[in-house]
Amino acid sequence: MVKKTVLKVDLSGDKGRKKLLKAISGVQGVDKIEVDAAKGTISVTGDADPYDIIVRTRKVGKFVELVSVGPPPAPPKEPQKKPEEKKAEPKKDDKKTDPNPQFHYPVVYMDRYNEPNVGCSIM
Repeated sequence: MVKKTVLKVDLSGDKGRKKLLKAISGVQGVDKIEVDAAKGTISVTGDADPYDIIVRTRKVGKFVELVSVGPPPAPPKEPQKKPEEKKAEPKKDDKKTDPNPQFHYPVVYMDRYNEPNVGCSIM
């Protein structure tokens, strides 16, 4: 069952924040992590056990306070739009024009494994 776990954590410093995000993202079942630095909260959405998330956060060395655990909010429903009538646009030519037609060579990309002469020759 998908849950949204909200934790209150001290998010000062980029290095500590990166360690924390790496530790939480390593928990099995985490789908999405949202960080609100202004409030000092982290929202974790997914099938992950909230206890596992708290243990991982404390192993990083951060003090954790559990704010809430519950179902994630429902995605906002978009109002149905009426189909708009399409305006008739003049058709454009699908031919691609070459900016420099006198120098038109095909380009073939090769890596070192697909080259015809694999041996080294210096001349």
